[in-house]
Amino acid sequence: MHVDDFDYPLPDDRIAQVPIEPRDSARLLVDRGALSPEHRVVSDLPDILRPGDLLVLNETKVIPARLRLRRSTGGAAEVLLLEPIDAQRRVWEALVRPGGKLANGEELYAGDTALVRMGERTAAGDTFRVELLGDDDPLDALEVYGEMPLPPYIGTRLDDPDRYQTVFAQEPGSAAAPTAGLHFTPELFERLSVAGVSTATVELVVGLDTFQPISTENPLDHPMHTERYRVPEATVRACEDAERVVAVGTTAVRALESAAVRSALHGRTDLFIHRGFDWQVVDLMMTNFHLPKTTLLMMIDAFVGERWRRLYDVALAADYRFLSFGDAMLLDRTA
Repeated sequence: MHVDDFDYPLPDDRIAQVPIEPRDSARLLVDRGALSPEHRVVSDLPDILRPGDLLVLNETKVIPARLRLRRSTGGAAEVLLLEPIDAQRRVWEALVRPGGKLANGEELYAGDTALVRMGERTAAGDTFRVELLGDDDPLDALEVYGEMPLPPYIGTRLDDPDRYQTVFAQEPGSAAAPTAGLHFTPELFERLSVAGVSTATVELVVGLDTFQPISTENPLDHPMHTERYRVPEATVRACEDAERVVAVGTTAVRALESAAVRSALHGRTDLFIHRGFDWQVVDLMMTNFHLPKTTLLMMIDAFVGERWRRLYDVALAADYRFLSFGDAMLLDRTA
């Protein structure tokens, strides 16, 4: 296995820069195994899924995790909060620029306000511990000083920050949205319910591997960062009773399969899903189109095999929109 096995040509103009309106008007490429895929839209899901199917959603909520700050010397610094380390959400694991130049204990400022104190480099090696300063609730401070952490390939300013948030988000803490969930609306959930499709939730705090490409020639040598997950007992029972489990997004997949592999409904996971993985829970996956040479694309390869290349070729030829604000696929592992 080589990292180039997960490469494909992605022109810049195919990367969606703004979300589509309404949310569920995004296109949906429906995988049909050996048959040609079907071109639908997300709002068609009640007609595509079957009574008894279960949609599993990641209810994590994106926070304004990007802080544009300055050093006491006047130089610029940027902090991207990835995950809280303490229960008070005051100490975080973070990506920091320029990380190598900032001293342990150095304070970074928003205007005249000391907002962040640098800590030590974490065991992962590419992130730091940082502390949010002040007496305010840390999440309140982020609402004042933070920005929504759009991916680096999106260069257009987002007029409405709620468009990088799912309508079902509950648990604040993620530095990136579970983007397959961005396509759903309350009205679509109502229609799915009428069609006999039920829903359940998990939580997975979206971490660093969302931002990073595979870092090694042999992708199996790529170090996976851990992410915090939680699968409620009610979701486990719903999965057991469902005709088919339809995971909405790679993060929902990782939470469900981590709980099964680890025999633990909550904790931290570094599960690396790649070719040859023994699937235990998920039957279908709804997901956006992913960047080349990423662990997310390796998960798709593990789910449908080399068929992903044909699906991506079809999507590119048919002018589908790619990545976070782009269109989606519905993949069937058993097709």
